[in-house]
Amino acid sequence: MILRLYGKTKIFHKRDREFYEYSELFTENTGTGQIIEMDIELVQTSCGYAVPFMDFKKEGTTLNSWAEKQGKDRIEEYWKNKNTKSIVGFETKIIND
Repeated sequence: MILRLYGKTKIFHKRDREFYEYSELFTENTGTGQIIEMDIELVQTSCGYAVPFMDFKKEGTTLNSWAEKQGKDRIEEYWKNKNTKSIVGFETKIIND
């Protein structure tokens, strides 16, 4: 099945109190830049006939390893260069200018 969620979102960055409240619910990840909360208004599913099965094996470690090597300043520079707009062109406000 393919799941599509529609609704209103709130995005929390490291400068927001809510970011730290929600981050306690997840495995620590140095490279995390934002957490998204969504009030779901509509849920749609479709057959997913062509979607492959993917079994969970373990948590990924690549982002954490990469982020630890970069350090805070280089991560923020990366976000500034690569993550200030979403794939549909919305401002992410990931960097607090």
